[in-house]
Amino acid sequence: MQHPLQKRWLKWPLGFAFWTLIGLSFAFQFYISSAKAGMDVTWKQAVSYALGDWYVFALLSIPVVWLAGKFQFESGRRAVSLLVHLPCSVVFSLTYMVLRAWIGTWQSEASFAEAFQPLLVKTWHFNLLIYWVIVAVSFAFAYYGKFRERELRAAELEKSLAQAKLHALQMQLNPHFLFNSLHSVSALMHQDVEAADRMVVRLSDLLRAALDNSGAQEVTLRDELKFLQSYLEIEKIRFGNRLTVQTEIPADLLDARVPNLILQPLVENAIRHGIEPHAKPGRIELRAQRVNGKLTLDVSDNGAGVNDTKAISEGVGLANTRARLRTLYGEAQSFELRNRPEGGLRAQLTIPFHTAEELK
Repeated sequence: MQHPLQKRWLKWPLGFAFWTLIGLSFAFQFYISSAKAGMDVTWKQAVSYALGDWYVFALLSIPVVWLAGKFQFESGRRAVSLLVHLPCSVVFSLTYMVLRAWIGTWQSEASFAEAFQPLLVKTWHFNLLIYWVIVAVSFAFAYYGKFRERELRAAELEKSLAQAKLHALQMQLNPHFLFNSLHSVSALMHQDVEAADRMVVRLSDLLRAALDNSGAQEVTLRDELKFLQSYLEIEKIRFGNRLTVQTEIPADLLDARVPNLILQPLVENAIRHGIEPHAKPGRIELRAQRVNGKLTLDVSDNGAGVNDTKAISEGVGLANTRARLRTLYGEAQSFELRNRPEGGLRAQLTIPFHTAEELK
C-alpha cells in the first residue's frame, strides 16, 4: 500500500497547509510582540506580512526540493552536491529578498529600494538557514521513502518465499497421499477385486477434489471435512467394519478457514499406527472447538498409543503438517501428539480462528 505522503496529489495541499501554519504562527508572534511594544499593528496586517514572508519561501521551496532530489549527499557524490547547493543557497536568499521586496511595495507605500534594504540586513543569513532546512527535510523524506520501499519489497519477497514454500510442501503431500492410496488398492487386488474396484473409483473422485483445491492454501473446515470423508470411504472399503469414525464438529465452526489437506495426514497416521497393526475394531474421533479466538482440531484413535510421544518418528505427512503450520501462522499455532488417558494417541493442532468474511 502506498504511503499517503507518497501520493502526489496529496503533497501540494499538505505543503500549502504546512507553510500556512508556519505563517500564521509567525503572524501571531508578530501581533503579540507589536502590541506589547505599543505598535499599532492589526491582526490582518500581521497575517498579511507573515504569509507574505512564508508563501515566498513556499514558492522557492519547489526548485529547492527538486535540487535536493537530484543532488543528494550520498557516498561518492557529497563533494558535487555541496558545490551545487552552496551557490544555490546564495541564489535562494537573493531571490527571496527580491520577491519579498516586490511584494512589500504592494503592502506599503515604500519603494523597492526601501523595502529591499532592511531585508538584506535582517534576512540574509535566515534565508540561507531556510534553504538548508528545506534540503534537510527533503533528504529525510527521500530516505524515508526509500526505507518504506525496501520494507515493502522485503515484505513482498517474504510473502513470495512463503507461498513458494507452501506450494512445495503441498506438492510433496499430494504424491505422498497418492502413493499410500495406491498401495492400499494394490493390497486389495488379490483379496477382493470388487472392493479394489470401488476403491479406485473413490480414489479418482478424491484426486479430482484435491486438484480442484490444489492452488488454495486455506479452505473452509466444511470443505476439508468433505474431502476427508472421501478419503475415509476409501479406508472403510479396506478395513470394513473394523473402522468407525466419530465426528464432533459444531456447525458454527464449519466456515472457519483451515490449511488445505491438513486433516488427511493426521487421520492417515491414526489409521496406520493406531488401527492397522491391531485386530480389534478401530475408532477415529474428530473434534473441533473454538477457545479464546483459537480453533483447535483433534484427531484421536483407540490404538495402543506410544511409549514416548517425543520419540515418535514422523513421516512425510506429520513433518509436512508441522512445516505448513509454521509457514502459515508462525508462532500463532501449535501441533502436538500425546497419549490419551483411555488409550490411543491424540494429534491436536491449534490455529488462529478466522473466516473468509473476517479477511475481507
